[in-house]
Amino acid sequence: MTRLSPNRRLFPNRLSAAFAREVNGVPRPALITFITAGDPTAAATPAILDALVEGGADIVELGMPFTDPMADGPAIQAANLRSLASGTTTAAIFALARGFRERHPETPLVLMGYANPMTTRGPEWFAQECHKAGVDGVICVDIPPEEDADLGPALRAVGVSLIRLATPTTDAARLPAVLEGSSGFLYYVSVAGITGKQQAQVASVEEAVARLKASSTIPVAVGFGVRTPEQAAAIAAAGADGVVVGSALVDLVAQHGAAAPVAIRDLTRALAEAVHSAR
Repeated sequence: MTRLSPNRRLFPNRLSAAFAREVNGVPRPALITFITAGDPTAAATPAILDALVEGGADIVELGMPFTDPMADGPAIQAANLRSLASGTTTAAIFALARGFRERHPETPLVLMGYANPMTTRGPEWFAQECHKAGVDGVICVDIPPEEDADLGPALRAVGVSLIRLATPTTDAARLPAVLEGSSGFLYYVSVAGITGKQQAQVASVEEAVARLKASSTIPVAVGFGVRTPEQAAAIAAAGADGVVVGSALVDLVAQHGAAAPVAIRDLTRALAEAVHSAR
């Protein structure tokens, strides 16, 4: 079997393709899954990533470990510390991304993390490494739209989407700045606070998603506070184009370590079935 090179794009835009799928003519919401690179080790991460794809994840977010993950709750904070303690480096993360792209040429891969690891060698260096590794998008939690020049132009120059975050406090006056230069999808943070601690309220999510969609054609994915298939299905039914699940999967890595892929695949499969059939 001929293997595709990491740089070959099977789709002009893998993220767009992930959100364009339909079931019986109805748009099918996408399941977006998150794990931390290098947790429990870099050597164990490829099998965990493969389990996400095997379980039916439409998009995979790979967290870049950082010493001060301010937006993350205890589960992902602990994953960051486990990863860093095992010696995970930025070079190792890009090696994981390249391997993922070789094994899964169709599945979008998004790096999620904080500014320091992304900009310490310069935004152009980081953007080029993303492009070479076949990364489709980047979520940088702590670079606001007003500081777009720190990373945005470099990513857009190589065709990598900069995915921005909107929150319950993003009002009509601020939303245009959030949307400007954003692509791939808009990540709506459904709760005020850190990951994994509060449950998203469906009624407020439905209202927020409708408001965001009225201002942009970018798909809207909802995350933070989504842990179970039932919660994920409710968010998808409320109009979200995508549902993000992270802490529940990271918890499985904490519980099972390198043996986590089976449990990861099973939970991902249940989440995917719930999200894909929500409409």
